[in-house]
Amino acid sequence: MKYLLLACCLGCALPFYAQQHNASYQYQAPADPMVREKLADWKKVKFGLLMHWGTYSQWGVVESWSICPEDEGWTKRRGPYSADWYTYLKAYENLQTSFNPVKFNPERWAAAAKDAGMKYVVFTTKHHDGFCMFDSKQTDYKITGAKSPFAANPKANVAKEVFAAFRKEEFMIGAYFSKPDWNTDHYWWKYFPPKSRNVSYDPTKYPERWNGFKQFTYNQIEELMKDYGKMDILWLDGGWVRPFSSIDTSVEWQRTIPYNQDIDMPRIAAMARSYQPGLLVVDRTVHGEYENYVTPEQSVPDAYLPYPWESCITMGNSWSYVPNDKYKSSRKIIHMLTDIISKNGNLLLNIGPGPDGEWDAVAYERLQQIGKWMHINNEAIYETDADPKLPRQGNFVFTKKGNAVYAVYQLGDNEKLNGELSLRGKQFDFVKKISMLGSSQTIGLRRTNNEIKLLFHAEMINKESEALVFKLE
Repeated sequence: MKYLLLACCLGCALPFYAQQHNASYQYQAPADPMVREKLADWKKVKFGLLMHWGTYSQWGVVESWSICPEDEGWTKRRGPYSADWYTYLKAYENLQTSFNPVKFNPERWAAAAKDAGMKYVVFTTKHHDGFCMFDSKQTDYKITGAKSPFAANPKANVAKEVFAAFRKEEFMIGAYFSKPDWNTDHYWWKYFPPKSRNVSYDPTKYPERWNGFKQFTYNQIEELMKDYGKMDILWLDGGWVRPFSSIDTSVEWQRTIPYNQDIDMPRIAAMARSYQPGLLVVDRTVHGEYENYVTPEQSVPDAYLPYPWESCITMGNSWSYVPNDKYKSSRKIIHMLTDIISKNGNLLLNIGPGPDGEWDAVAYERLQQIGKWMHINNEAIYETDADPKLPRQGNFVFTKKGNAVYAVYQLGDNEKLNGELSLRGKQFDFVKKISMLGSSQTIGLRRTNNEIKLLFHAEMINKESEALVFKLE
């Protein structure tokens, strides 16, 4: 049985997850020198892969959210069980008994991602529904559980296999982990049926139950940090699970959080870093010590941001697998990547594996196309810096490395070049030599008032190129 519900974002509503960064936002840089070093390494790699995968891929529905009893478009139930929430929840949780991704091959994913120029991965070890894609000892609601037909497979511990495959390809490794867990009675207590994404009871009235949830969360994160190899990033989702003291009352959705949901992040972070020194902790939307970098979702900031950040954006329309999803073109993805890097960010591009354990063929095709461009132009990507004094000019975006500026010209669809492009401003007075990455042709330089002109043979340009990179020295 399959039915479709598209998801627009991780939290499925930008007001609930969108970073609202304005002049008052104060980024808190990590004090630990090992964390700062790791953060500097992460800023150099620029391009990563995010994967949302769980039992929900069988129905082709939005990840987790269809079981959330809220009156929002992304939480609406679909299909033959939709009339009654309890019946729907039971059927959804019963997906564990039929989820059997026998085509799961993380080595193929890692090879395709590496060829595309990606250098870090973030994988969903557990989404909000509580289903674990790792062998957690805290629950039987997991891919290795007794009810799972995939449990007998040699690769049943999916997260461990994913991390190992990407680690062999020298990726930085990130574990996505949902702070809320809608399967455990410690969070959605059946005595108080849930009415929203939040904890279903008042933790101040039932402190023992809430302390049970805190320990449950701590134990699962400890498993990931202790038993799953070298980790670089702990990527925590579900920003409504936070202490009241961290709520920003200027942000509308945060004012709707009904209870203090403090899970003691200092204790969790200290434990995680005891196993993984230098670990980046990304407690999404919770500003402060444990938001080591900022994560605008399904969006790219308008201008340069002076702190570490990462746009997490889907390759298709949905975070999780849906049949016949519409994928972004390689040109659009390359333009997003170069735009983001020019503003001091990284791009984390999401692909949702299907219920059989494979990506859509289009995803492989897009990565291959991106890889062709990256093999030629990666000099302008990795280990570069952004400069707020070099904002976008028309189709040009800019990165810097050493004494060179890379001017990336993002080609428009069906654009016909006439062999002349211009850059304005005294910031280009330094230029004495221009070359084009991947081309042996000589690029001419002509100066006019407050402008330089780049002169080239347009007929020698590959018409299929997504973007031209000019190196200014």
